[in-house]
Amino acid sequence: MSERATSVTPPEEQHDDQNQDQNPDAQQPQRDTEPDEFSAPAGETRAEPVTTGAESVVRALENAGVEYAFGVQGGAIMPIYDALYDSEIRHVTMAHEQGAAHAADAYGIVSGEPGVCLATSGPGATNLVTGIADADMDSDPMLALTGQVPTELVGNDAFQETDTTGVTTPVTKDNTFAADPDGVGTDVSEAFALAREGRPGPTLVDLPKDVTNAETDAEPDAPETPDTYEFTEEADPEIVAAAAEQIETANRPVMLLGGGVIKGEASETCREFAIEHEIPVVTTMPAIGAFPEDHELAMEMAGMHGTGYANMAITHCDTMIAVGTRFDDRLTGGIETFAPDAEIIHVDIDPAEISKNIHADYPLVGDADTVVSQLAHAVERSPQATKWRAQCQQWKSDYSMAYDAPEDEPVRPEFVVEALDEATSDRAVVTTGVGQHQMWACQYWTFTEPRTWVSSHGLGAMGYGLPAAIGARLAADDDQEVVCIDGDGSFLMTLQGLSVAVRENLDITVAVLNNEYIGMVRQWQDAFFEGRHSASEYGWTPEFDTIAEAFGATGFRIDDYDEVADTIAAALSEDGPSVIDVHIDPQANVYPMVPSGGDNGQFALAEDQL
Repeated sequence: MSERATSVTPPEEQHDDQNQDQNPDAQQPQRDTEPDEFSAPAGETRAEPVTTGAESVVRALENAGVEYAFGVQGGAIMPIYDALYDSEIRHVTMAHEQGAAHAADAYGIVSGEPGVCLATSGPGATNLVTGIADADMDSDPMLALTGQVPTELVGNDAFQETDTTGVTTPVTKDNTFAADPDGVGTDVSEAFALAREGRPGPTLVDLPKDVTNAETDAEPDAPETPDTYEFTEEADPEIVAAAAEQIETANRPVMLLGGGVIKGEASETCREFAIEHEIPVVTTMPAIGAFPEDHELAMEMAGMHGTGYANMAITHCDTMIAVGTRFDDRLTGGIETFAPDAEIIHVDIDPAEISKNIHADYPLVGDADTVVSQLAHAVERSPQATKWRAQCQQWKSDYSMAYDAPEDEPVRPEFVVEALDEATSDRAVVTTGVGQHQMWACQYWTFTEPRTWVSSHGLGAMGYGLPAAIGARLAADDDQEVVCIDGDGSFLMTLQGLSVAVRENLDITVAVLNNEYIGMVRQWQDAFFEGRHSASEYGWTPEFDTIAEAFGATGFRIDDYDEVADTIAAALSEDGPSVIDVHIDPQANVYPMVPSGGDNGQFALAEDQL
């Protein structure tokens, strides 16, 4: 990840190098041109001692190497913000706390390090919950810091009091009520470490105002997990040996890569294993990019809206090497029909996932990269699967993802996604909201690198795309484009984040696939509810290009095919945020489709097949 400190600069100051660190919205102090003798880069302890609990919290973040924090100010969190004023950590003030959580989540996905979000007590904390729950479902590393009323008022229904730890316990990997100013910094250090170690996930520290205001000279411990936290690195060698023998004798093997492959930095190891042994590869949606989709072994995404050929490979395989997946219902469809003839080799760092949904014949508990490396050493000969590979290629031909795009009809969304893909580099980062546009982005963008696909998978949170693009932009390298593919319904939920993108002059391009519906709901209503469009018609949506201009971004509009290429090029050439309002065919649907709980091998290619 590159240094991007200068990217967080308001547009009105972008040409003033002398003032680039004086952004009040980013909680930055005015600084002399000479360096402060006490200042130090993020990740290094500064010389001056801490004097308050709040300073200890910020010191813990600095020691952990935190570069950016996303949040919204408020009464109970104010001591932390006051301490941030003197820190090298760049704070990005978001327009809503939900956006802060999604931005931090996306930052963690792209960078691999926990994203940090902050909010005050009460509504500030509860507004974070959607983003925290999203990170929990997708095992994304994130640290949330929430203000809390003074400890003497806790339980008294004080102004803006909420039992934040109680509310968030079900959706966090760990959470802590900080009760001691001498230990509050270490609480934060441990929470940061817990968020990234083992199976990643969101952690939270609730910070009462009297604790953060209190005097202390206690320096926080280094960001390390507590002694009680353990996870397994290597799988049982005997089970590895047995699994290797099963792979060697397989006739129809497939690798199923889940999000844990990317979280566990196992993409390269899995690629090498699959290519060496010529095993077709299927991914779940969170694992998009773990295996290059332009490789002949790539069967791409499986599940409800996966490719027909991926679902056929899963249905007919005799050996499945599943790495870092929790076998959720959108992947499996009906449990009884999922990979019915396969011996399941399941690699996962979390033993709770083994045989939770799909029975594992070979349970391999451990770190994804480590365990796949164990398998690579144990497998001495490749499976004899020439006919199987030929069959997989035939399915690619039989169930092609090709589509018709008549020039005299409304613009097809698939065409727009492919045009965006063609206009950007292989390392471009794509964020999305949730709905039809998310599925079209999955299906028609060719992903070749991990950490370039950023979306809400398990929770399915509409509104994720724009704030995620903000977090992704700050985590990505300078030469990586960041494109948000959104829908009109999703974009409406968090479009206030445009004010942040404009203020910080972030180079992001948003393409709103506007069909004036909550499209996925409309598609299901047509298929399963006799076309009764209850609360799904969004003909009242605003002109998003005009809205963009009102925020200070650059707005574009596409109505016809001949406008697509030039408009995308113009939007991508903007140095700051741009929004393309793309008016697509309102009747376009997402196929293939496996009905909820259905058989992956019986996917529908049109509504009359449902």
